[in-house]
Amino acid sequence: MPLLQFDTTLQLSATEKTSFAERVTELYTAEMDTTAGHVAVTIRTRESADLHLGRAVPGPLLFLDAEIRRGRPAERKRAFALAVMDHAGTTFDVPDPNMKVVFTEHPGDSMMGVDRVGGEWGAE
Repeated sequence: MPLLQFDTTLQLSATEKTSFAERVTELYTAEMDTTAGHVAVTIRTRESADLHLGRAVPGPLLFLDAEIRRGRPAERKRAFALAVMDHAGTTFDVPDPNMKVVFTEHPGDSMMGVDRVGGEWGAE
């Protein structure tokens, strides 16, 4: 039941946001070995003064705060982070130094929907 929250200075159309959210969901399900139905994505457009990254170069910024269920190996998280950054860089010309991904892990029962409470993650 991940919540993938993007803050960016990109000016994306509604169509671009939808396409980006769909692609990020695909990347998440592939890299994290899960299904798409419970993946939530937010995309928040910020003014350039709202975001800062010390190493940034001229160009748009893109930060991902990935709230995920604990238990996935670092290799899976790294593969997902790299896939998202590669997609953003290729699709929207976000320079590599201008992207950052942070994972926050939660116990499964801390992630809830109306119809369910998450369980612990286990590799199949």
